[in-house]
Amino acid sequence: MEWFTAPEYWMSRLVLQKALAVIYLVAFLGAALQFRALIGERGMLPVSRFVARVPFRQAPSVFHLHCSDRFFAAWAWTGCAVSVALVAGLDGQLPLWGAMVLWLVPWVMYLSIVNVGQTWYSFGWESLLLETGFLAVFLGNDEVAPPVVVLFLLRWILFRVEFGAGLIKMRGDECWRKLTCLDHHHETQPMPGPLSWFFHHLPKPLHRVEVAANHVTQLVVPVLLFTPQPVATAAASLMILTQLWLILSGNFSWLNWITIVLALAALELPGTAPDVPGAPLWYEVVVLAVAALLVTLSYRPVRNMISRRQVMNRSFDPLHLVNTYGAFGSVSRVRYEVVVEGTADAVPREDSDWREYEFRGKPGDPRRWPRQFAPYHLRLDWMMWFAALSPAYAESWFGALVERLLENDRDTLRLLRRSPFPPDTPPRYVRARLFRYRFTTWRELRETGACWERTYVREFLPPTRLDSVVQKS
Repeated sequence: MEWFTAPEYWMSRLVLQKALAVIYLVAFLGAALQFRALIGERGMLPVSRFVARVPFRQAPSVFHLHCSDRFFAAWAWTGCAVSVALVAGLDGQLPLWGAMVLWLVPWVMYLSIVNVGQTWYSFGWESLLLETGFLAVFLGNDEVAPPVVVLFLLRWILFRVEFGAGLIKMRGDECWRKLTCLDHHHETQPMPGPLSWFFHHLPKPLHRVEVAANHVTQLVVPVLLFTPQPVATAAASLMILTQLWLILSGNFSWLNWITIVLALAALELPGTAPDVPGAPLWYEVVVLAVAALLVTLSYRPVRNMISRRQVMNRSFDPLHLVNTYGAFGSVSRVRYEVVVEGTADAVPREDSDWREYEFRGKPGDPRRWPRQFAPYHLRLDWMMWFAALSPAYAESWFGALVERLLENDRDTLRLLRRSPFPPDTPPRYVRARLFRYRFTTWRELRETGACWERTYVREFLPPTRLDSVVQKS
């Protein structure tokens, strides 16, 4: 079938595959470095407990068969190695079927991690990586030109990501309709970046322009992804520019980066495609069968997207094949942060020597400027933002975090920027307090050197000893 392939997207496919492999690498690296404290044998939410109560059919994962820290580490680091091989172009050196198998490996491996990751892996970009990664299996290699059907299915993901996010904003917080959300968002977003302070202090009229442009990019431009060239390329380019703007304004893990990867499926990048024979019949049959399956599974995400009760970031099948996305249907007007402190004093008093734990990404010391971490995902820091919104978000894991801090647990402390206590001298008590944070003004920044100003709000967790935490658990 001559219509089946599109040689003009040869270079676009190549760049897309390399970029996706890099995102896989970042995801597996984060899993390898953070799992012990989060879901390891002594983690806050151990995988062993999860698989004991959740059947395989609800959360397919290799860890139902075997679960240990050593095995998980080997699994995650193997995922890193496979990702590096894909970045290096090993798939191009294999026969077509071999390349498909190679791309299937990281998808299966990361699916196994996400399905047992619980709260720590409940973010929309996990499903987005899996959905995109599954389609990448069928993109082909140097033996065949890019299949048109797969390119359009990648655009279909991008459409749902952007259009769904646009709809949930218009249905949600009225500040999106009034064009005022960015008066607050740069300050209250989960993890500000090094330029977020400056974005927050842009003139309010420019914030209005930002919001209006966002509505156009999410509600109008996605439709143009399915139009002929060069309109589709123009639409994808505009979406890429928008994502780059978001990358500069904050830390959103790999969400913006994988959105850019999806946009590559609509770009006609310059480059000469080599002469290759037509796609083999078996490949065409497999691709068309998968396409039919994914179109059928799209029914529930589409129904959700057009529903007045639209929900964000939900998977409708345990394999995360077709999902629904969206973000920031509501925007916080005030930023709260949970500040965790410990003391070595035998009796905890208000005037005790309370020392603050410093997290890597979330705001803490008002004088410490935010750093750029994305596309790397600091899972604990992100969940601490949710905990500040409501203690209910932290109910399942915060007590375990406090217990690990009281033990000076090495793996937990590795998730932090700095512990105020020596390795052999753990604190006797740990407490948590809720503070209101706001960006300083230009004048305050010049006078104090602090980018944040914080005000005590209330107690989040009273001074707690190790024995009391153990008894509660």
